[in-house]
Amino acid sequence: MAKNIKKYFQENGIWFLFILPALLVYLIFMAAPLLDSMRLSFYTGKGYTPTEFVGLQNYIDLFTNPIWRERFFGALKNTFIFFAIHMIVQNSLGLFFANLLANDFRGRGFFRTVIFAPATLSVLVAGFLWTLILNPHWGAINQTLKAIGLATWAKPWLGEENLALPVIALTSVWQWVGMPTVLFLAGLLGIPEELLEAARVDGASSGYVFWRIKLPLIKPVIGVVAILTFVDNFNAFDVVYAMAGAKGEPGYSTDLLATFFYRTGIAGEHPIGIPNMGMGAAIATITFVILMVGVLFWLYSSRKNEDLV
Repeated sequence: MAKNIKKYFQENGIWFLFILPALLVYLIFMAAPLLDSMRLSFYTGKGYTPTEFVGLQNYIDLFTNPIWRERFFGALKNTFIFFAIHMIVQNSLGLFFANLLANDFRGRGFFRTVIFAPATLSVLVAGFLWTLILNPHWGAINQTLKAIGLATWAKPWLGEENLALPVIALTSVWQWVGMPTVLFLAGLLGIPEELLEAARVDGASSGYVFWRIKLPLIKPVIGVVAILTFVDNFNAFDVVYAMAGAKGEPGYSTDLLATFFYRTGIAGEHPIGIPNMGMGAAIATITFVILMVGVLFWLYSSRKNEDLV
């Protein structure tokens, strides 16, 4: 076995040297903090240095203790809703825009810029901008509704529990729809033109070409976009922090797992007013497990579908 290992490094050593710096960076800045966070989830104590080993008690409290359970499951539900809105609205719009931009028409470059431009803004700037636009008293949305005779539609968009989370999610969709658009566009432009032309010659409609030819051929891109959307939105924090604060106002209706973690492990706002790094680490670990299970399930489902084909 030792001879085989030596032979392998003799044959591939040059490639190992190339990836070694990246591997070290990943181990130091990604893997090590992740493992240390998991370790901290088994401890408790005041402030940022939990020293008392409690085993699984932090996890038990999260699922059973009323002090933690209500906020945890509320944040978990809101995170799934936040993700679902992005998955359905953002990615559907991205696919729609990409299909339009894949065609050659005048002004295509301008529309590409317009769609992608919000993604170049800071999330805090975009969140503050939309907070001003959605202001219930003098914001542009309500003022426009009143000007066109729809004053009854004017609402405190960020002040009602049933509206705040969807509104913030749609704000995030507005900012980031350019990302799936770019990925879908790259996939569509990679389809051989001869294949599409042959379908058109045979009399296939535009709808048939999209659903029967284009969509099946970009399934790998759809999978990548779905995974990126899942991971990004389960880690979402900044847009909610910018528009609703760390407490997920109003009434925790916009509280996500990331804001719950921040409030518990860093800001120390829940429930005793001091940081609880052990409980915060438990929340982060559960978030990581959800992400890992979701990604593995998607990869398994994709591989299984490929095998069936």
